[in-house]
Amino acid sequence: MTRPLVVLDVVGLTPALLDHLPRLAALARAGSRAPLGTVLPAVTCSAQATFLTGAPPAEHGIVGNGWYFRGVGDVLLWRQHNALVGGEKIWDAARRARPGYTVANVCWWYAMGADTDFTVTPRPIYHADGRKDPDCYTRPPGLHDELVRRYGPFPLFQYWGPTASIASSRWIAAAARHIMRTEQPDLTLVYLPHLDYDLQRHGPDSPQARAAAGELDAELGPLLDAARERDAIVVVLSEYGITPVSRHVDINRALRRAGLLDVYTQAGMEYLDPWVSRAFAVADHQVAHVYVRRPEDTERAREVVAGLPGVAEVLDEEGKKRHGLDHERAGELVAVAEPDAWFTYYYWLDDARAPDWAATVDIHRKPGYDPAELFFDPEDTFAKARAAAALVRKKAGLRYRMNVVPLDPSCVRGSHGRLPADERHQPVLLCSEPDALSGDEVAATGVKAFLLGLQGLTDADAAV
Repeated sequence: MTRPLVVLDVVGLTPALLDHLPRLAALARAGSRAPLGTVLPAVTCSAQATFLTGAPPAEHGIVGNGWYFRGVGDVLLWRQHNALVGGEKIWDAARRARPGYTVANVCWWYAMGADTDFTVTPRPIYHADGRKDPDCYTRPPGLHDELVRRYGPFPLFQYWGPTASIASSRWIAAAARHIMRTEQPDLTLVYLPHLDYDLQRHGPDSPQARAAAGELDAELGPLLDAARERDAIVVVLSEYGITPVSRHVDINRALRRAGLLDVYTQAGMEYLDPWVSRAFAVADHQVAHVYVRRPEDTERAREVVAGLPGVAEVLDEEGKKRHGLDHERAGELVAVAEPDAWFTYYYWLDDARAPDWAATVDIHRKPGYDPAELFFDPEDTFAKARAAAALVRKKAGLRYRMNVVPLDPSCVRGSHGRLPADERHQPVLLCSEPDALSGDEVAATGVKAFLLGLQGLTDADAAV
């Protein structure tokens, strides 16, 4: 009988941090390890899609954590439908060779609509009056009440935002253990985001980063024990390494000053106008997709972006092809930051004109990634008090606005997205099996085949 496989996506894990996670370090010593190559952009959605399909973004189409959906004229990040991911997923390959193969997805992205047997993914309740309550989506539906009864509601506000903490990874690990124990899937995918928080807040070399590693290791212990009880093979991987940053690049503000980006105004607030902008950027950590409406504006947009301090290179069609990023969803140009820089999404020139959601945690309305959402505004003495008051209003069933996020991004100390320049900050691949990895680097596109091989399957077998 084939041994089950447990794959732990420990976000932000690198060789530099491994010594601060003794349970994982012990697994690596007893088993095997290798450097893990990543993709451009080295961000969650792109990396996970590559792991599960064995294809680069140019083929599976996940060119970032979000992109400009040209057909609807809107920037959309953090979508959840698995149909957005092109290519054959690992479970499809496994089932063709081994009918009845079962899969559990515990919080890997693009989970909704995926042909997995057991699914858990964050899914807030959006009430008609504008309130948002923490919750999750599960498949089968009965799993929802089972998990909530045992572990409480999914801790959404500890999963992202200023109060993000170990509580979310603790809940995810507990849910994974429960599914492994009760359902015994052949493949269990577990996403553990805890290192993402303090490494972005304080940098990967900070005391807070080392403390976060220790917190996560304490939660990993019971999860590894549960895998051992099933005689499961354990694989640990990371999507990217987080590197220290000390400056930000206001790419959209530069495009606006150059007359390429347009806004429209409502109630005194400015909103990005992607329908008529000649060029604008979807900022995603250290990579930004620049969408240009007309070919004649491409060179001007390239000049503006390439001239910004903190920009390492601007990829054109040939550059995108070289990096496996030449998909129709990608921007006409793709900007890559210097190792110590990252891109903001900000497009307004005066904070007084910023939309009211700019100072809140709002991952769906912001037309780009905002790591400042991990902070209470350090310039606002009453930010935490106002957050507490808003929480009281929320619990009373009243409408509230949690406007506590800074509009000054200089507090961010870690980022990712570009290909790593320092092997200390490169992703890592660990396996509990001593001979599984030779020590040679494994490409992100090779992870799918590696995981299938651990269970005696290959892509060739699955295609028969």
